[in-house]
Amino acid sequence: MPGTRWLVAVALAATALVSPIAVTPAHAAVACGPRITAPLPDEPWPLRRLRPDLVWPIADGSGVTVAVIDSGSSRTHPALEGQVLDGIDLVKPGQLGDCDEAGHGTTIAGIIAGKPTPDSAFHGIAPGARILPIRALQGTGDDQERDSLAPGRIASAVTMATDRGADIINLSLTTAPIPALAAAVRYAQSKDVVVIAAVGNNPESEDLVPSYPASFPGVVGVAGVGPTGDYVPTSVQGNQVDISAPGLLIAGPAPQGGGFLEFQAGGTSFASAYVSGAMALLRSARPDLSANAAIRRLLNTADRPPDGWDNEVGNGVVNPTWAVNAIVDSDPGPQQLGRLTLSDPVSDPMAGTRTLAVLVTLGATMLSALVLTATWVVRRGRRRRWRPGDVADYSAP
Repeated sequence: MPGTRWLVAVALAATALVSPIAVTPAHAAVACGPRITAPLPDEPWPLRRLRPDLVWPIADGSGVTVAVIDSGSSRTHPALEGQVLDGIDLVKPGQLGDCDEAGHGTTIAGIIAGKPTPDSAFHGIAPGARILPIRALQGTGDDQERDSLAPGRIASAVTMATDRGADIINLSLTTAPIPALAAAVRYAQSKDVVVIAAVGNNPESEDLVPSYPASFPGVVGVAGVGPTGDYVPTSVQGNQVDISAPGLLIAGPAPQGGGFLEFQAGGTSFASAYVSGAMALLRSARPDLSANAAIRRLLNTADRPPDGWDNEVGNGVVNPTWAVNAIVDSDPGPQQLGRLTLSDPVSDPMAGTRTLAVLVTLGATMLSALVLTATWVVRRGRRRRWRPGDVADYSAP
C-alpha cells in the first residue's frame, strides 16, 4: 500500500535523524574554570603527614558518597574521572554541578576522593569514595560575601544532598546562620549524615567569633594547621573548632588542563576536605557506626594538643590510620553530639591500647630482669664451681 510505505519511510527517516542524539551521552562534561597544565611532581606535604594510603588495604572510601557543596566540581581532571556523580547546579539551573568557574570546589573534591594518577604525586584521601557536586557558589571569598542569595542556596543544597543519599556533606565555606540552613543541617543529621564544615579564615582579628555552619550543634568544625602541625594564625578560633587538618600550602586538581592549582595561603576550606576524606575512610571501614559514633571516633583518635583540646586546633590533627584501626573502649550510641569543649572533654581514645602496652612493657621488663639475674647467677656459680660462698661474695661487683 503506497500510503503505508510512505509512513514507514517517514518513520525510518525520523529514526535516522534522532538516533545520533539517542546515543549521545546524557551529559557531556562542562568546560569552564581555570585551565592549568602544570604537573605536580612532588607529593604534597599533607599526604606525607596523614598517610591515608596506609588505610587503603582496609578501606578506601568505597560505598561512601560525599556531597561537596561549593563552586562546582569538574569531572575532566584525570584524578577525578569517574569519581564525580551527576549533581545539581543551583547557580545555573539545568546543569549538573560540574562547572567550576572558581576552581575551588574541584580542588576540594580532589582532596577528598582524587584517584592516584601515573604522572603526578597527588591523590585524594579516599579514592574509593564518590563526589556528589552541588554548585551553590559562583565564586569564593569576597564574591560569596556579596552574594545575598548564597545562604539560601547553601541551605537548599544541604537538603538536596541528604535526599540524594549523601553519607557525608562537606561545607568548605562560611555563611549567614539563617533559619533555613539550621533546619537543613538538622534534617541531614536526622538522616544519619555527617556534616563537616570549615570554621573560616579571619586574618584581621583574633576574636573568638562563631562561624556557621561550623557552629551549629553536631557539625564537625575544622581548623587549619601547617606542615609542622602548628595552628595556622588565619584560622578562626573558638568553641566551634572540633578538629584540625592541613590548611596551608595546598595543591589540588584544576577544573581544566589536567594540571594542579596551588593555594599557598591555604585556608580552612582545604582542612575541611581532608577531614571529610578521613571520615569517608572511616564510614567505609565501619558502616555499622552511626554518624554521631563515627564523629566521636574521629575526634577521639586525633593527634591531640597538650591540653587535650584548645580553641585553635580542637581535639587535634585528624589521624586517618588511628580513626580506622585504633582499639577504643567503646563507641557511643546515636546520642546527639553537642559542641565539644574543655567542659565536655573527649575520653582518652587509646585507653585500652595504652593499658595493653603498659602490661606488655612491664612483662617484658620483668622477663629481662629474670634473664639478667639468671645469667649473673650462672656465671658466679661456674666461677665458684657451684660451691657455696659467704654473703660478702654476692655484694661484690
